[in-house]
Amino acid sequence: MSHIEMFLWVAFPWLSIVAFVIGVFWRWRTDQFGWTTHSSQIYESRLLRLSSPLFHWGMMFVIIGHIMGLAIPKAFTRAVGVSDHAYHLIATIPGTIADIAVVLGLIGLIYRRVVHRSVFLSTSSSDKVMYVLLAAAIATGSIATVSLQVFGGAHGYDYRETISPWLRQLFILNPNPELMADVPWQFKLHIIAGFTLLAVWPFTRLVHAFSAPVGYVTRPYVVYRSRDITTTPARHNPAWEPIRSNKKQLDNEARWSGA
Repeated sequence: MSHIEMFLWVAFPWLSIVAFVIGVFWRWRTDQFGWTTHSSQIYESRLLRLSSPLFHWGMMFVIIGHIMGLAIPKAFTRAVGVSDHAYHLIATIPGTIADIAVVLGLIGLIYRRVVHRSVFLSTSSSDKVMYVLLAAAIATGSIATVSLQVFGGAHGYDYRETISPWLRQLFILNPNPELMADVPWQFKLHIIAGFTLLAVWPFTRLVHAFSAPVGYVTRPYVVYRSRDITTTPARHNPAWEPIRSNKKQLDNEARWSGA
């Protein structure tokens, strides 16, 4: 293989994974207050209510589909009685629906950023880079899905014989870049775009994906108190006043008792 292919299918994925792991650790140690979505809901909420659920729910199912397709070997699905055609249908139909949801959600989020000036002004440089790379990864994945899986014949392209074993071998530090030699260019572009997004992930707002509100169910109640100065002050019960024992009070009590 050429040096470029060795870089693309061995060095570049490893560098992206290292940048991701180190970046997440660095961000957690140095910028926990910035570990947030940087919500812009205060500027516009109508489009956000429509686009954000579409994008996030669709992306969740897309990620689950990627994990199942890349991590589960082809021999396993055959062993449990799932034929190749059945697997293709199970992966393609829900995957296409999830992909449509992600695309529509992302279009809505980008449109909202561009059209609404207040939202656009709150968009940082890292947000712009994030949206470009995110759109590239989603667009290349959509192209690969539609061209090779939906309209690619009865079984589509069987990535479980090339891409899946290549990625698994990469993670156990036993690279086999020859598996990527005959992979269609659509999937190659998607893989490159995906690893590029992974490398910059910790340095953008996407890092909030690792902030699960686990402690929310056990945290104490938040107590709210009014700051309204027009509120009538609470009446004090003198029975709860502390007993004074200073000399002046004792003298007054003695004087009254003598009278």
